[in-house]
Amino acid sequence: MTGWRLLLTRPAEESAALAAELAAAGIYSSSLPLLAISPLTMTDAQRALIAGLDRYCAVIVVSKPAARLGLELVSQYWPHAPRQKWFSVGAATAQILADYGLDVSYPQRGDDSEALLAMPEFKSAVGGDQPSVLILRGEGGRELLADRLRSIGAQVDYLEVYRRVLPSYPPATLSRRVEVERLNALVVSSGQGFEHLRQMAGDSWPMLGCLPLFVPSPRVAELARSAGAQHVVDCRGASATALLAALREHPAPAF
Repeated sequence: MTGWRLLLTRPAEESAALAAELAAAGIYSSSLPLLAISPLTMTDAQRALIAGLDRYCAVIVVSKPAARLGLELVSQYWPHAPRQKWFSVGAATAQILADYGLDVSYPQRGDDSEALLAMPEFKSAVGGDQPSVLILRGEGGRELLADRLRSIGAQVDYLEVYRRVLPSYPPATLSRRVEVERLNALVVSSGQGFEHLRQMAGDSWPMLGCLPLFVPSPRVAELARSAGAQHVVDCRGASATALLAALREHPAPAF
């Protein structure tokens, strides 16, 4: 497993945390954040959603930035958050919510919307008459959760608290980093992260697309394969634990 030399592309703080866990396992990594979090200015309508937080039977938080920024807003309006079920799609996001004192659940297997929808706790929370659900997320994103909830008669509101942007780098930064540091695999944590990777690669994508690419879900795996990635590994989760398990199962390429 120590033959891997990985390029990490998460936001800077998350890449640093992941790099530390990889280093503890003897794995070399190099961080090139391809996602930066830019908080959005809240509108009056969005502030009203937070002010009316107690009317929702469930709140879904889809990412760590959504958790951090969302809780900042909650603290402005609610000295004590209303008692309701909170859900996340991953353990790290759930921990942020739990540390705030919220009643939070997350899928024990799988870090995606499908895993959340299958949870008995989630089905129970939204199983009443005309349930109302708030989804905290970044700008844009998948509609699967909202579509499924609306199909059972739920009222769904979005509170979008940030947008993901591609940091500015000089041309060829990505390909040079891979070459100079002899990196032999790429890691992305989301569909947008992959889109930014593809954008940064530019004309070097045919070469970089031949490297093993570790992704967090079947959806991102299919996105990558459709774009020409040759060796996609679905980690079935975005956590360090999921990535380490995938690295153990796949031998590092010999160069």
